[in-house]
Amino acid sequence: MQSYPNHWEADVVLTDGGTAHMRPITPEDTDLLREFHARLSPETIYYRFFAPYPKLSDRDVDRFTNVDYEDRVGLVATISDSLVAVVRYDKIAPEEAEVAFVVEDAHQGRGLASVLLEHIGAAARERGVRRFIADVLPENRRMVNVFREAGYTAQQTFDEGVIRLTLDLQPTDNSKEVMQAREQRAESRSIARLLYPESVAVIGASRTAHTIGQTSLRNLLGGDFQGPVYPVHPEAKAVAGVRAYPTVSDIPDEVDLAVVAVRADSVLPVVEECAEKGVHGLVVVSSGFGEIGSDGRARQDELVRTARAAGMRVVGPNCLGIANSDPEVSLNATLSPDLPPSGPIGFFSQSGALGRAILQRVAERGMGLSTFVSAGNRADVSGNDLMQYWQEDPTTGVVLQYLESLGNPRKFTRLARRLAKQKPVVAVRSGGSAQATPTGHAAGGLSLPDYAVTSLFQQAGVVRVDDITQMFDAAQVFAYQPLPEGPRVGIIGNSDSLELLVKDAAVRQGLKPHEPVNLGPQATAKDFDLALEAALSAPDVHSVVVVFIPALHPISDDVARVLRARAQESDKPIVTTYLARQGLPEELRHVGDSGETLKGSVPSYPAPEDAVRALALATRYAQWRNRKSGRHPELPDIDRARARAVITRALDKDTPQEEDVAWFGGERRYDEETAIPGQDVRDLLASYGVAVYPDINATSADEAVVAAGQLGYPVVVKADAPDLRVRAGGTFVRADLRTPEDVRSAYNSLADRFSGEAELVVQRMAAPGVPTVVRAGDNQSFGSVVSFGLADVTAELLDDRAFRLAPLSDMDAADLIHAVRAAPLLFGLPAGSTSLAEQPNVEALEELLIRVSRLVEAFPEIGYIDLDPVLVNATGAHVLGARAWLREAPEVRPDVGPRRLRGVTF
Repeated sequence: MQSYPNHWEADVVLTDGGTAHMRPITPEDTDLLREFHARLSPETIYYRFFAPYPKLSDRDVDRFTNVDYEDRVGLVATISDSLVAVVRYDKIAPEEAEVAFVVEDAHQGRGLASVLLEHIGAAARERGVRRFIADVLPENRRMVNVFREAGYTAQQTFDEGVIRLTLDLQPTDNSKEVMQAREQRAESRSIARLLYPESVAVIGASRTAHTIGQTSLRNLLGGDFQGPVYPVHPEAKAVAGVRAYPTVSDIPDEVDLAVVAVRADSVLPVVEECAEKGVHGLVVVSSGFGEIGSDGRARQDELVRTARAAGMRVVGPNCLGIANSDPEVSLNATLSPDLPPSGPIGFFSQSGALGRAILQRVAERGMGLSTFVSAGNRADVSGNDLMQYWQEDPTTGVVLQYLESLGNPRKFTRLARRLAKQKPVVAVRSGGSAQATPTGHAAGGLSLPDYAVTSLFQQAGVVRVDDITQMFDAAQVFAYQPLPEGPRVGIIGNSDSLELLVKDAAVRQGLKPHEPVNLGPQATAKDFDLALEAALSAPDVHSVVVVFIPALHPISDDVARVLRARAQESDKPIVTTYLARQGLPEELRHVGDSGETLKGSVPSYPAPEDAVRALALATRYAQWRNRKSGRHPELPDIDRARARAVITRALDKDTPQEEDVAWFGGERRYDEETAIPGQDVRDLLASYGVAVYPDINATSADEAVVAAGQLGYPVVVKADAPDLRVRAGGTFVRADLRTPEDVRSAYNSLADRFSGEAELVVQRMAAPGVPTVVRAGDNQSFGSVVSFGLADVTAELLDDRAFRLAPLSDMDAADLIHAVRAAPLLFGLPAGSTSLAEQPNVEALEELLIRVSRLVEAFPEIGYIDLDPVLVNATGAHVLGARAWLREAPEVRPDVGPRRLRGVTF
């Protein structure tokens, strides 16, 4: 019998936005199971057991609750203290099991059956089950649809009045898409329940001025919230002129959202009361949780556990709050009294301290927000949840995120990539250089260098900026101007010197500026209008930068009217340095009937360089968005069974200990003694179609000569040890050895040079080419990651590497190669060549990267693979050296498997 599988426990979001807790069944569930069965309708019982069965027998209860977590597995879903759904499988063959589940009538239609099937399927695959058999009555259409719509390959037969469905549990692209689509709808709905409440209670509403409780209440009332607001105060009859109630349970009507502003040690009882009341969500502005240390963190985890168990999501604790500018809601559940007007920008901030300043800056620039969430310690609701919501929110056109940590970085990049195909995503991530996470945050720090995080963000289409100022600079273009169709920039102005600054800045940003059109210091509005008309109508102009400075005569807003009018008519973006103003000055705004700033407003920047930088960010994003997504090509010579056998054999020889194997990209180094043997590495790579050049170890010059004869001349003799490129420059290889005397001399020279520091090996010499390094493995933050760089001492010292998430598409592989600064060496003719036939075969390198990415993605036991060097020449990409490290596979990989919320300690 297997021990209790803790990693099968999970919090899940249901289709209506509520939450449930899922876990393996235990013998202690006897009473819960009886009570659950007693609440089922006769129809539901009949559908499950194919017969009337009003009461479970003691024998059945014992059989259902006592499982071995191997051949017999059961999972239950609970909400509060009630069991609401059960799923189980019983193995009937080595790779086949019967599956059945039942959902309480009151909770049917909430997506429990689908999520149960996902989790029991993952558990079954872990136990070697490959197929589920399910017998369903034809009239039980809802259950038939659950199986049919799961996305798995299914077969159906009909016999003796029963439909038999056979499901192949191997995940497919379709099943993954179905799971992610359900996840998106559920998590989006859970956020919508927070942002669109019909009623709000403020628990801890105070009669004392300037307290968080009174501030929260007054901001809700002052923001003209469209539903009832209920102050909760243990003694007061009214707060801020509104009738108060002693507890949330005393409120006679339903409560959708509770703003919690009580002392930290009083929060948990309040949450329990909210659970009994049926509140949908919590905004906990109280502090005194994870940010104060381990005791506060324990209190924070208990808060999330209690809330999720009751079906509630939590924003916070220690947060500024949430806001929704939709006139039908007008929700200001924040500690900021003034919100920006309605607009197209959705904003997520982890920092409560910065939140109020951020809101003020948005308003000062004349921009508008659709929704705002400050998550504080982000114990539950995160930026990932908001991206799920914003993807389909029609009022949000641009997403801004101020991030201090990433709870599930792999999920972040997946969601951001999907969202960025529709809407720009601009992110500031603080603490990048320090790799730090603020105290109290539920997420840990990232284990990749900051430039690698930027590389992965670029893969996902996220526009990463350095600070909040740059974020708003970019947002002005994204929110109020069309995207540029290309890099060619027209420049118009009345200052020759400022126009040259624009041109220089454009070149530095990778844009292609036209020669500036200088209208002179006395230019009129008509002059600007004619110049704009010419530039915007030119097919080789994709965007326009306008510079306008004060003339000697009094300034009118005629030029502003011209800019505004042209922007409203144009499908090309216009940005300006207008009187050195920042934001969307009133005279440059296109204003709607309700006074909101509309598309076609012209963003202004105090310096030309700021305008060009924002335009360049928009241009690069547009290029990313318009490019093809890439495909995952079918590759021959991939044998998963062979790879699994190699890994199993290698682990059986010497299972590495966790402390011996560092995470890929982490600070600790891999221990050379834990690397798997060279032949195992060759076999592992060969199973995915990657050949390693043969080499032979030599412990003497005579052995080296014999090895050279076996391999065939010309050969190389090289020292084989980590970091030799950095420690020894190019002195660890002797190449183009064509005679035994050459080999003997080279061997003796290297033996004297390294004197036992490294093994010496003989290898057949490959044709000249560009040496590169490919590294891949499982990173504790991002999952499977591939890195690429040139095998050059300078590149190593400068850490000129690029990173991408696995598995790579063909476009990802091409981007990975181009992303390193030394990439031009692969795309020019090699030294001494005279023919294009000698051009390095970059396509072969791309295929190698794709193969390696699929290998590490398929097998989490692969901690790290190091291919060094990979020589790229006209005949292909040749792996001349390879090492690999294995580990015991983690129980749960980030963003892999059935959908679940980020965990807390259970």
